[in-house]
Amino acid sequence: MSDMSVASTATRKAFDAQAIRRDFPILSQQVNGKPLVYLDNGASAQKPAAVLDAMDRYYREMHSNVHRGAHTLGDRATAAFEGARETVRSFLNASSTQEVIWTKGTTEAINLVANGLAQKLKAGDEILVSHMEHHANIVPWQMVAERTGAKVVPILVTPEGELDMESFNSLLSNRTRVLAITHVSNVLGTINPVADMVSQAKARGIITLLDGAQAVPHFQPDVQALDCDFYVFSSHKLFGPTGIGVLYGRAALLEEMPPYQGGGEMIERVTFEGTTWNTLPYKFEAGTPAIAEAVGLGAAIDYLNGLDRAAMESAENALLNRANQLVETVPGMSIIGTAKHKVPVMSFKIEGLHPSDIGTLLDQQGIAIRTGHHCAMPLMDFYGVPGTARASFAFYNTLDEVEQLFTALQKVQRLFA
Repeated sequence: MSDMSVASTATRKAFDAQAIRRDFPILSQQVNGKPLVYLDNGASAQKPAAVLDAMDRYYREMHSNVHRGAHTLGDRATAAFEGARETVRSFLNASSTQEVIWTKGTTEAINLVANGLAQKLKAGDEILVSHMEHHANIVPWQMVAERTGAKVVPILVTPEGELDMESFNSLLSNRTRVLAITHVSNVLGTINPVADMVSQAKARGIITLLDGAQAVPHFQPDVQALDCDFYVFSSHKLFGPTGIGVLYGRAALLEEMPPYQGGGEMIERVTFEGTTWNTLPYKFEAGTPAIAEAVGLGAAIDYLNGLDRAAMESAENALLNRANQLVETVPGMSIIGTAKHKVPVMSFKIEGLHPSDIGTLLDQQGIAIRTGHHCAMPLMDFYGVPGTARASFAFYNTLDEVEQLFTALQKVQRLFA
């Protein structure tokens, strides 16, 4: 029996990926005459039928605007919408639904926080990020720094793709006002020691934001245990719909922050003499919200709650371990990011091949990966590469698909060799 067969048998006793795949209609199709092997989950994960059905049911049976409708459909829609908020609260272990703000996604959530904290920043203050951040956790802070005179300061990373904790410790100072750090790197898959970092920051009175976009598909965070001030993520990476995300914020800080947008739900009373704001969380939810999308996100979390999360994580680790074993079968292939603690993300390069060529040729074999700078140009600059190819796995991927990826990469390498 091969190594792959042993790992496959052991894993599937605890977690049946083939059965899970039947819950995801899109995975059964063919692409370019080949069965689809979807390995672009870090960019956007696929949706189970439970999510599609929940959104369809909302539109067919209860669509109405929420909160102030004086009729049955409005009541149904509001119950589903606020029920989804409670589902998110429980998922994050937030203390109250007042701390769960709907946004368009991670990017808007970070922009909301950055703009809200601008009033606390002045010339000479420092905002700590890292070299492995997604642009969405760099650019908003740069924009706020330009307005306030603050400075964005990057924490270094090691060649292995881990945060340089000596760099972090040396940068913490009485000038540091905000620590905004990714929980998991979208390029490297590195799981950062955010609990320790938050603890050190809190001891100095530093406000903390964690970008959980790449973390939540692989494990469940506990914002109270992490003790962070803000935690953000996107639905579409968590097997839910696009167009909606979540900002968790500590209530005391949210109360201090000004509204991000004006109009609709975020008001209490409007006169031409002035306007007063609604209570949390509605203070930050101007206009008609993404109701169906919230329902879909709630359904995605309910779906995940029905799985054995420990077995799921074990299965994903098996995928990454097998991929690491097979790297040596492709001449000239090397991995970018070899941290000890990772989610199943593999960024790589093959000597003499451009990442976009790798992606195109894999697509011809039915395999979907991501290529380019992955919205992390400073990290690409650190490694001295214009971009990488990236295979990002989810719990519905199989060890057979890992084998297919490397068989296809061998073909690509032979073609160019």
